[in-house]
Amino acid sequence: MPPPPRLAPFAVIAMGVSGSGKSTLGALLARRLDCPFLEGDDFHDARAVAKMSAGQPLDDSDRWPWLDRLGLAAGEAVACGGRVVAACSALKRGYRERLRAAIGANTRFVLLDAGQDELLRRLTQRSGHYMPASLLDSQLATLERPGPDEAIFTLDTTAPPERLCDHTLAWLESDAHHAGAVVRASGH
Repeated sequence: MPPPPRLAPFAVIAMGVSGSGKSTLGALLARRLDCPFLEGDDFHDARAVAKMSAGQPLDDSDRWPWLDRLGLAAGEAVACGGRVVAACSALKRGYRERLRAAIGANTRFVLLDAGQDELLRRLTQRSGHYMPASLLDSQLATLERPGPDEAIFTLDTTAPPERLCDHTLAWLESDAHHAGAVVRASGH
């Protein structure tokens, strides 16, 4: 009997603007892939959190160190366990490239997309988060939609989270198959 296929190391980043469902999908994916989940919000420094809490959008100088911290943690998780899922807005191509470089392993992005009205509805119903709904417009303005060369999987977030997770796992499996890697979800 041949040995089981070796899992190629990889990271999955659930990306999108605030309220798109990154954390929900990321946690589900991590559970199904039996790997760590990193909440991108946890990697912001106190100054950036205070700035957002005050309704001030972050700029690149706020985001670069945050992306580096998250990318380093994701890279360490991949090195230790072979895979990781993270939630991160990753709004610009340059941010996505910075994350890929910091992680140092195959990194796949899943863009959670929703209309502005739906996002605003979600943000106004969310409690206990420092990101005010007033910053949605700045995030939407900053979002650089993926180009065709980025191979980013886009999902309409009006579907239930479990279905989004199933679609993402199928995409990862198909994508990994073409790259010669193996992605298996656990039965959780």
